[in-house]
Amino acid sequence: MTNSTAYSRDLGDELRLIRETSTALHGRAMANRLGWDPSKVSTIEHGKAHASAGDIIQYLTVCGKDLEYIEAFQARYRHAFDPMLAQMPENLRTLTMAEATATKITWVDVMTAPGLVQTAEYADALYRKTGLIAPERIPICVQNRMNRQTILRGARRPEIRIYVLERALQTYVGDRRVMEEQYLHMLFNTHMLRIVPDDDIVLMAGCALLEFEKAPSLAYTDTDVAQVFAQDSAAIDHVTRLFRRLEALALDQEQSKSKLMEYVSRLREDPHGAGTDLA
Repeated sequence: MTNSTAYSRDLGDELRLIRETSTALHGRAMANRLGWDPSKVSTIEHGKAHASAGDIIQYLTVCGKDLEYIEAFQARYRHAFDPMLAQMPENLRTLTMAEATATKITWVDVMTAPGLVQTAEYADALYRKTGLIAPERIPICVQNRMNRQTILRGARRPEIRIYVLERALQTYVGDRRVMEEQYLHMLFNTHMLRIVPDDDIVLMAGCALLEFEKAPSLAYTDTDVAQVFAQDSAAIDHVTRLFRRLEALALDQEQSKSKLMEYVSRLREDPHGAGTDLA
């Protein structure tokens, strides 16, 4: 069986949604219409089987999709089973799905508060300050980021550990109120968040390791240009070593709380909220 990827599971979920919204067919009825074994529909909709171009055409045709739609769909998911995948940074669907199905997530952020614990106001200010997203699209991007955080409140929440380099606390985004609320929000989440003193390690970009019960582990990183998903062994080994190093360097829970309170106090003492501006 071909190893599934984060993007192949995205593909499968998209097919399932198309079936459910475009037809009245459940999985077994869909299989009967296609002349397939029901297990084939299930494995394709779970992103476990590499569906052929002909399979996709058949499936989408039964769902009433025309040739133009089918060609666009195939182009979008052409590389779904590649062990290394790059996507546009504002498209968070694949990442959100991967986080929602992971059993363990380990994350490090370098220059900003981590997306999983950003406030909406901080995320909005960050998008506006970087200036890479059209203003009219920012509310959608902020909502997508907030949607990722639903995993923190679910009954089957994954085990989560987030490391934050101290320099991220010094990156000033938005006004004093936005920064104070962001510091406090992180402080209330120190059960899963640890601060790494700034002089202990140098990293160029944040990254994550997502682990699953029945799928290969996934390494993830992003930049202003692209999101990169990788599940080859070299990438997994690299991020695993990194997180072992960060665990050894990070402040413990109480120390992380104290460090965040330092930044809250400093901000309250300085009404201008002096900090390192975001480049």
